[in-house]
Amino acid sequence: MASHSETGASPYKHPYHLVDPSPWPLLGAFAGGALVLGIILVAHNNSWWMLGVGLASMLAVMFFWWRDVLKESRDASMHTPVVRLGLRYGMVLFIASEVMFFVAFFWAYFHFALFPNHVSGAETAIWPPSGVHTFDPFGLPFLNTMILLLSGTTVTWAHHALLQNDRKSLITGLALTVLLGISFTGFQLFEYYEAPFEFTGGIYPSTFFLATGFHGFHVFVGTCFLAVCLVRAIRGHFSPERHFGFEAAAWYWHFVDVVWLFLFIFIYWWGAGVIAEH
Repeated sequence: MASHSETGASPYKHPYHLVDPSPWPLLGAFAGGALVLGIILVAHNNSWWMLGVGLASMLAVMFFWWRDVLKESRDASMHTPVVRLGLRYGMVLFIASEVMFFVAFFWAYFHFALFPNHVSGAETAIWPPSGVHTFDPFGLPFLNTMILLLSGTTVTWAHHALLQNDRKSLITGLALTVLLGISFTGFQLFEYYEAPFEFTGGIYPSTFFLATGFHGFHVFVGTCFLAVCLVRAIRGHFSPERHFGFEAAAWYWHFVDVVWLFLFIFIYWWGAGVIAEH
């Protein structure tokens, strides 16, 4: 006799997904607590063992929890149209919260850029502060801009290929997007290595590294997100009708693209002072 998951029929008289009892939320809370405790021990006693335990535990919980989520996503009785709509609303709200996260960094940057006399100890009201040499915006930052814009087109190409049930183009587009994301991260690490200022060098380096560094972290997360989608695409998990996992990854990647455009325009270009010579 066919099961509900095989027939696509739901055993419930409502379209909502009642999640099975799972140990991962509780274990994730303990792992998160161990991770925070590890960070505190490193900061105060330079003791790393708890940080390693917390990080390993968190990664394990993430792997097994998301593995269960992927299994659920392929069951029509669980991810019904109503559930998928709720997931879309959730992803939209998550991206909105990320927008506000970056607004805080831009707010800090513009506060000091527009009112440089608020910089403690500044002798002259200029921005960037005297003595700070910035990057040439049309050097490596411009190259990274082109890389991210190109990655936005490849992920869109992959999405359209999926809607047309073109599996080969879907895999090719996703693979190119992942490679471009890795390239961006590599170039940004090289840029940090060549930076003419340090994080502790004042308000400009602090705001610069926080804004661009957190964006770089989001690029890394988005690349991992798309890499998982690439593996799922190779395994045939997606169809033109059911592919929210990929759709959410594409939304997130486009958000990362837009944030970088603001970073490039306002921090690298508009906020450029004396260009450092390498």
